[in-house]
Amino acid sequence: STMFLVGLSGGIASGKSTVVAVLRELGCAVIDADVIARQVVQPHSKAHQQILQHFGTEILLENGEINREALGSIIFSQPEKRRLLNSITHPEILKEMLKQILKYFVLGYRYVILDIPLLFETRGLTRFMKYTVLVYCDPPTQLARLMKRSGLGVAEAEARISSQLPLEEKRRWATHVIDNSGDWESTRRQVLQLHTRLEDSLDFLWARLAVGTAVAGLGRLVFLLIRHFIS
Repeated sequence: STMFLVGLSGGIASGKSTVVAVLRELGCAVIDADVIARQVVQPHSKAHQQILQHFGTEILLENGEINREALGSIIFSQPEKRRLLNSITHPEILKEMLKQILKYFVLGYRYVILDIPLLFETRGLTRFMKYTVLVYCDPPTQLARLMKRSGLGVAEAEARISSQLPLEEKRRWATHVIDNSGDWESTRRQVLQLHTRLEDSLDFLWARLAVGTAVAGLGRLVFLLIRHFIS
């Protein structure tokens, strides 16, 4: 059986959710890292307890869940806090992603899309991907969309955008680019073309995972996952 991984990313307000919606409509297997990131910090989870130890109970909502906006405001202005949060959540996210990849492998999918907002910022996961896809839009469009979507002023919106790697830089690293600067139909056509190319392409997932695991030192994750399945 053959299957490969495709990393999908973008920038804030670049329109990644629009692209994902079309991919899901086509029946593609999509693993959403942001959804998993919410799941692994639910109350009573290991990551939830560690976050409270380091960030305090003031970041909690009344129902005990983490207030993402409050936590986001802390890590946005303090890079060291952002690195700390990542060190807590990333291992748990990776374990859950691997479990879902195994599920789609068993189901016989040709390829799996990993929707990872900070794929190009972290870079470590790109070694697992046969292809990387960037959802791009031009800077003026990105700024206008963010201001409209979030109700932010120009300075606030520009600060949010500048906290991420510029889309132009990510564009140089991506193997495929979907330009979402235009209308929905234009974006949809590009997604359909990408899907056709991916369906016609084959690569062995397990060979890539074996090499990537050795290089990235993720053997511990595989051990934990196997132990989880047999326990």
